[in-house]
Amino acid sequence: MKFKVDEFRSWKHKCITLLGMSGVGKTYLSEMLRRNDWFHYSGDYRIGTRYLNEHILDLIKAHAMRDPFLRDLLRHDWVAIHNNIKIKDLGPVLSFVGKLGNPERGGLPLGEFSRRQALYREAEIAAMMDVPDFVRKAREIYSYPHLINDVGGSLCELDEPRVIDLLAKHSLILYIRVPEADEIKLIQRAQADPKPLYYRPDFLRAALKDYLSVHGLDYVAQVDPDDFTRWVFPRLFHSRVPRYEAIARPYGYTVSSEDVAQVRDEQDFLQLIESAIGQAETPVFDPEMQ
Repeated sequence: MKFKVDEFRSWKHKCITLLGMSGVGKTYLSEMLRRNDWFHYSGDYRIGTRYLNEHILDLIKAHAMRDPFLRDLLRHDWVAIHNNIKIKDLGPVLSFVGKLGNPERGGLPLGEFSRRQALYREAEIAAMMDVPDFVRKAREIYSYPHLINDVGGSLCELDEPRVIDLLAKHSLILYIRVPEADEIKLIQRAQADPKPLYYRPDFLRAALKDYLSVHGLDYVAQVDPDDFTRWVFPRLFHSRVPRYEAIARPYGYTVSSEDVAQVRDEQDFLQLIESAIGQAETPVFDPEMQ
């Protein structure tokens, strides 16, 4: 949605979609707003509890069945396995997505990795298509007046226009941009603790080809999973920036992660959005137009 400042201010049931890389402050804002009567809709939590839940449990059971003791318990239904994912701990989703590379180092073969990547993409699309229904549920069932949509960093990778169209129709999209001076910090933080990521298929093919060439490797099974994740992250980061901007320009508004770091309460957050709307309303001076 696009607004004038006074229109946003009078919007009775606000719905904000936070767009940007992991680590820019999306979950920080969401958790802060949750304490101020906002419904926190976490895309990855919805993915883990709804759209990948069965796949996650199947993976856990497959590993458990390798142990004779646990296999006997499971086959007799004497124990049950549950996916105990939490909004602040998305471990089951990350474990399912996994990392590409040498199985002896915790990696996945290319075929299995690509299968899980495809399942994650479909799950993220489905979770985002649920947003309008959760806007209604948040208000009618849980009595929350507003909703904050905390999306995964890979939203820009889905290549599914209907998702963006739907989010733009039902929410204000707020892109949290990382200033150039802070890019290195975010990249270093991600490299220090490499986590599973979603990659577009064409991006993954090109990156993997380059990685194998640079490191003199012949097979994916020779790839160190953590090293590949660290190596590929800067490339992934810079490939996502223009994709985020291509969403934010026509559909939303942009703020910086520096500004987000200064937000301390709901009022700060609303003022930040109003400032972004005000800047978008102000025409840029172009001397050639005079």
